[in-house]
Formats: sequence, structure tokens, C-alpha cells
Amino acid sequence: MRVSFDLDGVLFVPPETYETEDPLRFPLNRFYPNRLRKGSIKLIHTLQEEGFEVWIYTSSFRNEWYIRNLFRHYGIRFDGIVNGFRHLKEVQRTRVKRLPAKLPNYYRISLHIDDEDVVYQNSRLYGFRTLLVSEPDEHWDTKVLAEAWRIRKMENRS
Repeated sequence: MRVSFDLDGVLFVPPETYETEDPLRFPLNRFYPNRLRKGSIKLIHTLQEEGFEVWIYTSSFRNEWYIRNLFRHYGIRFDGIVNGFRHLKEVQRTRVKRLPAKLPNYYRISLHIDDEDVVYQNSRLYGFRTLLVSEPDEHWDTKVLAEAWRIRKMENRS
């Protein structure tokens, strides 16, 4: 089963309002200024240890190399990364009708973690599962794990 995370507002958060993981050491912290939400590293490792594939699905146009390398410094390797470029190339393609900025079911992602209400609304219209994680919440990681296990159990029954 695949679980994907948005970056901005989910994994990347402002340290002024959220608890964050320790920043990377100098000079890496200059090249990779984004701060990870507290619990991200353990959560991703736990999901992978439990046999989940973990992906990034972001509408940002950050380079895939940047994303992979930033997380490698935290000991994290993703099973897949979809950024704005890949989404436009593979999902939107040459369609005239504008599709949502994220369509996780196209990539057989069972659960997408996001912070935007519009993504949740699109999940209901386009048939994918989204868990909203937006406000600072010290139990956000527990909620993600519980939802991932709930969906896995549900999918295994099918």
C-alpha cells in the first residue's frame, strides 16, 4: 500500500509556529533551509518498517534531486516522488480540461496526507483518500499511522 505526503504545510513547516526536527548542520542547513515537522522522520521510518511504500506528492516544482537529497540527510529514502513537473507530464498531459493539482489514485496511492481543503474536496470528487493535517498537532503522526493501518485493513478485505 502506498502513502504519500505533501511537502509544504505537512512535512515542511515554519519553526515559528510548529515543533520541528533539528535542522541540518552547517553548511547543509543553508542549502536545505526547509524544516521538517517534528515526528516526520520516525513516522516515515515506521511506515516503511510496516511495509508501506512512502511517496512525496507535491504540486510544487521543486527538483526531484533536491527533495531526494534533502531527505537522505535525514536518513529517509522515498519509494516515489511526484512533483509539479511530473504531474503535468504524466497526469495532465495534453488534456484541455484542467485536472486537480494532485491525483494520487493515478499513481495507485491509497492514502495522501495534505494540508489543503481543496485537495480534500477533490478527493471526494475524484475518488482518492486524503487525510488533512494542517494545524500544529503533537499527535499528527499517530493519526497518520492509524489511518494508514485502517485503510490497509479495509483494502485487504476487498
